[in-house]
Amino acid sequence: MIDRSSKDVAAIVRDGTAIDRAIERARRRVMRRHRQLGIPLAIWHEGRVVEVPPESIAALEQEDPGVRAT
Repeated sequence: MIDRSSKDVAAIVRDGTAIDRAIERARRRVMRRHRQLGIPLAIWHEGRVVEVPPESIAALEQEDPGVRAT
């Protein structure tokens, strides 16, 4: 019997689009949650970890979608 799930996973990994979409959804969810709870967000910016105050998270999302939450 062929294990279809491993073939499907391999195809998903090769394509990468679904993974990219999942990471982007998670990123937006984390930023929204930190903003809602009033918790600073730790990000990697210019080679170092920086804390972003919750009131600045919305501006961060709009100005630099490539910033990574740590």
